[in-house]
Order: sequence, then C-alpha cells, then structure tokens
Amino acid sequence: MFDSPYDPKKHEEKIYKLWENSGYFNPDNLIGKKTFIIYMPLPNITGTLHMGHALDNTLPDILIRYYRMKGIKTLWLPGTDHAGIATQYVVEKELKKKGISRFELGREKFIEKVWEWKKEYGNLILEQLKKLGISADWSRVRFTMDEAYARDVKRAFIHYYKKGWLYRGLRTVNWCPRCGTSLSELELEYKDEETKLWHIKYPGRNGDVTVVTTRPETMLGDTAVAVNPRDARYKKLIGKTVTLPIMNREIPIIEDEIIDQSFGTGAVKVTPAHDIADFEISERHKLPIIQVIDERGKMTKDAGKYEGLKAIEARTKIVEELTRLGLLLKTEKYSHRVTVCYRCNSTIEPIPSKQWFLKMSELAKMALEAVKSGTVKIHPENFKKPYYAWLENIRDWTVSRQIWWGHQLPVWFCKNDPEKFEVSEEKSKKCLFCNKCEMEQSPDILDTWFSSALWPFAGFREKDLKNYYPGDLVMNAREILNLWDARMIFSGLEFKGEVPFKNVLIHGTILTKDGKRMSKSLGTGIDPLKYIDQYGADATRFAVIWQANGQDIRWDETAVLAGRKFTNKIWNAARFVIEKTKNVKIKNNAPKAKTEADKKILESLSNIKNSVEKDIEDLEFNKALHNFYDFFWHEFCDVYLEISKKQFESENKESTVQILNRILSESLKLLHPFMPFITEQIYQTLEVKNKKLLLIEPW
Repeated sequence: MFDSPYDPKKHEEKIYKLWENSGYFNPDNLIGKKTFIIYMPLPNITGTLHMGHALDNTLPDILIRYYRMKGIKTLWLPGTDHAGIATQYVVEKELKKKGISRFELGREKFIEKVWEWKKEYGNLILEQLKKLGISADWSRVRFTMDEAYARDVKRAFIHYYKKGWLYRGLRTVNWCPRCGTSLSELELEYKDEETKLWHIKYPGRNGDVTVVTTRPETMLGDTAVAVNPRDARYKKLIGKTVTLPIMNREIPIIEDEIIDQSFGTGAVKVTPAHDIADFEISERHKLPIIQVIDERGKMTKDAGKYEGLKAIEARTKIVEELTRLGLLLKTEKYSHRVTVCYRCNSTIEPIPSKQWFLKMSELAKMALEAVKSGTVKIHPENFKKPYYAWLENIRDWTVSRQIWWGHQLPVWFCKNDPEKFEVSEEKSKKCLFCNKCEMEQSPDILDTWFSSALWPFAGFREKDLKNYYPGDLVMNAREILNLWDARMIFSGLEFKGEVPFKNVLIHGTILTKDGKRMSKSLGTGIDPLKYIDQYGADATRFAVIWQANGQDIRWDETAVLAGRKFTNKIWNAARFVIEKTKNVKIKNNAPKAKTEADKKILESLSNIKNSVEKDIEDLEFNKALHNFYDFFWHEFCDVYLEISKKQFESENKESTVQILNRILSESLKLLHPFMPFITEQIYQTLEVKNKKLLLIEPW
C-alpha cells in the first residue's frame, strides 16, 4: 500500500472511477435540503486542456468538494460549447489538408463533417478534466447544440423579436474577411501596429481642410469632414464643402460633439461604410453610405480605378496618387492598436452589412441593477468598474453570424420578396406573403455568446429548473466578464425572472514565467496533462492553487515540484501514523491532551480547521492552502511527529496514538478539496468507524 515515494499513477485512475461509480457527483444522490450550484465555464469542443482550464476548474472544484462534505446537495453543471467560428475554422483547416473547401461540400455536407468531428473530439476536454479530479455531475453534461438546448435558443430569439427588441437592419459592423462573418465588439482583440499618419489636403472654395488618417484607402468612401462645434479653427467652414481628392466629389463640413479637437488637425474624414463611429455620425447627420471595400477585403466598383485591388494594395497606389497631386502634405510614424478577429487573428474590416441586432438598453439596465443592488456580487470588487463601463456605454448587439456551424436563425424568407420574412420555430406550410413559394430559412447563425448566455437554464428539465435554478456562482477569467457573465445575468432576469447566480469570481490569467500570454500557436502554451502524467493531479492542482492569489500568475514550474514534495510528505506522514496505530482500537471521542505538545497540536488543529473553512467561504483558496501547508509540514510533521516518537516510550503512548490518528484524519478532510486523490487513497486505509468515501465524509 505505502510504496515510497508516492506514485500517483497507481492510484488516481482507480480513485476517480470509485468516485464516479458512487454516484455522489449527482446531487440527486446526496442527502440534504440546501443546494450549492456552480455553472462550468463552457470549454469549446475544439479544445484540449490548457493551463487556463486547469485554473478555471480547480478553484470551483474546491468549493464543490467542500460544500459536498458540509452535507449540501452540490451540483457542478458541466457542458461544452459548439463554438461556431472556432469549430468551423478548425474543421475547415482539416478539410484544407485534404484539398477540400467547405464551398465544394456545400452547407449540409459540411455540417455533417463538423458533427463527425464533434463525435470524435468533442468530449476530449471533459475526459481530460476528469484526470484533474474535477467532480462535476457528468450525468447532466449538456452541449449547446443538443436538441433541447437548441429549442430554448430559438425560443429566446423569437421572444426578443416579439418584444420588439430584435431587429434587422443595415449597419456598419466589425467584419472578419477570413471567417466571412460579422463580430461584436467583445469578440475583437487588439494588437499594436507600427504604421503611418497621412496628412491629406481636401481643397475647398472657402478654405482647404487637412485631415489625418491611418487608412487612406477608405477615403474613397468619405461622405463628409467633421469638426467639433467648439473648435475655433473651423467655425467659418461649418456648412461649407470641400472636394474629396481623387474622387472629385463635393462633401460637406459638419459639426459633431464626438470629434476630438486634440487629435491630428481636429478635422476628421467621415467614412460611414468603414468605421462604426463614423456610421453613427452618418445617422445623426443623414449622410450617404458608400462602400469601397467588400467582404473579402477588396475594393468595390465604387472605388473607381482601384476596383478589385486588396485594400492594402489600394493604400499604396492612393498614397502615390495623392503625392503626385500635391495633396499629401505630411507623413509621420504612428503606433496604434489594430482590431483583429479573436479566432483567426485577421485584421477586422468594418463594412456595412444587413444584420440582426438586439436592443441592449433595457437588458443593460437589468444587468447593471443586479450588481449595483448587491443581488449579484463580483469578486474582487475592482471588476465592477469594467462591468459598469461596458453596460453604461453599450451598443446594440450584433447577434447574427455569416457562418454555417451553429444555431440557424428561426427566420423564414419569401423567395419572391426577400425583404419579407416570418420569425417562428417552424416554417409555415405556405408562404405568408406570396402564398406560392416554399419559404427559405435564413442562412445566418446566431452568435455563440447568444446561446451560451442561456447556459444556467437552457435545456434543463423542468424538475432540474425547479431544484437547481438559480445557482450560486460562476468563476472565470476577466476576458469573459462582459462576453458571458453580464449576458447570463440579463438573460436569467429576462427569461426566468431572477438572476442565475449570486456570485461572479474573476480569477487571474496564467502567463508564462516572463509575463507573456500563453498560446499553443505561439509555442508559449503549457499542457497541464504533462504535469499530471509526470507528477500527478494533486501536485498539479497544488501548483495552480498555490499561485492563484487573485492576480495574474506568472507560471512557475517549481510550484509543481513543491506540490510533488508535499504529496510525498503527506504519504510518509500517513505511513508513519498508520504503522503506529495499527492493531490499536481508535476511539470516536475527541482525544485528550496529556502533554504540552499534545495540547499545542490539538489547538493548532482547531485553529487551522477554522481558518481553512473561513478562507474557502471567503474564496481565498490560495491563503487556505498556504496556511494548511504550514500547519501540516511544520507544526505536525516537523514538530509533533518527532515528539510523538519519544511519547511512544512513555505512559502517554495510548493518548499519542489517538491524537496522531485524529490529526491525520482531520487533516485529510481539510486537504481533500485541494488534493483529492492522495487524501482519498490514504483515508481508505484509516481506522475510522462507519467509514465512507472521503468525498462525502462530514466536514
């Protein structure tokens, strides 16, 4: 039993099967009236375990195991997300290796390929989470494309439409030319780019205006020049016109409060088709929209002689032409942040597109009030600031996507008049408009975040909704505070009349040791399975918790080695205690101290029990583990175990045996939420009356 050193490979798989087979991950099999519910951040079906997942899941598992031992019916709801853009991207890459494009296959065949891929790889990450010791209720695993879940997503769309909050309109949106779809602002990432600022003269009869731009190629679609009404430099020019260079089109000079007087010359070119802020200016001033860049990132016929060129190629030629015309007044180096697709890293191209938008004003108020009133608490509190900032300055949400994998919109168009449509779960037998055609479903799918916003309740059976909604907590990285947490909050309020959870815990991000973002594609990622295989799940969990102090974590591999040493320390201490207590009848009543050493260790045990309990409930897992480590290694192993060897030679042998057994058994309970495998393995060898799995032993 007690090989030295401790070998996790001999025990972890066997212990996990014991837990799974017990049925105690399922709250229906637990005794108790109170519930404690956590909703798992949905891993994508494209994913394999990475350090972010290790952090995302180890910390909630501490709470689940703790409250389960407290006699509470715990549900940790697991599932996977279909991840529309990400999954389509991965499957397209796989097909490309075989020389096949999705367009050659067609939509129906391509979706079949995605389902095949999902069947083979879709649950891989959940199986990997089991290796980490995650005690989620696997009997309730949900996938966001499951039939029941898809039904609830459709009904949510229809609900918003009937309420007048969902509308279809032409707006300038963030567009990824590679993925071929619109994106919301929360799906964008930013990278620093060294570029140039071009100072371009727009001639005018009443005076010339110089504008500054980082994107000369978009000027072909300018429909105005805007200045701040308080800018004295341009007071006399407001209402006048200038000539748009190259296109020789007269455009007005308008005033708008949004213009920053301090940037550049204070005069801004307005290109409604290719800038979201400019589009909003155009709506206020009723400006025309001229699209000069298309969905593939190429110049349109409205770009004149530059038609067909890639936007970046057109930029070079336009700069050359402006120079020849004497209208390029100055060029200077400039560093700025460029928006890129969060999935494929392609540069975003704002373009006008007919999309579906969800009005956010009322929903944002709900989500704001939930946190401001304290109904939902955000931990740490400093994350309230970005939460409030986003909701108080929110734009309508672009919920439609132009890809094939995902929840297809429940919208049916008349083939004879494509501007007419019906929103319903099923297609009508006859066209409601021409009474002749067979109506055609919209090819668009819903933003993945639209469906994951319904996660705490979508697809739940009625019985489960009654018993396990609302929940208690979600825990995730700050990147999805607004993408996911805020949207779950307003969705819960809108569809269920109450918030879906009471607490949001934002943890830090795991970075490389030198502070860089972990990325498998950049070769900076670390696979936690490597540590699990080499050192065991407990040592890996130890390293994650040990470093999780609420701030971003600069990953230090020595913490895994420390975790490995700690497992050996626990193992060897347990071997010593079990050897000394074998053939001894263990009493159930609390042991009495006979010596000063006995008294001190029993007081320390009482203190550490109180502090670990408080730290767990205060969500300070790192602090709890550090304190327990100090108690067990230093106070128990270094001091009391050594003293006990002498006490075995005295009249206090019997009480020493009882105290050793008590310290070990209680320590295993305290440590179980953090390092579950080794604690369960040792516990099963202890002399304990009415012994059960440590998983459900009373705390």
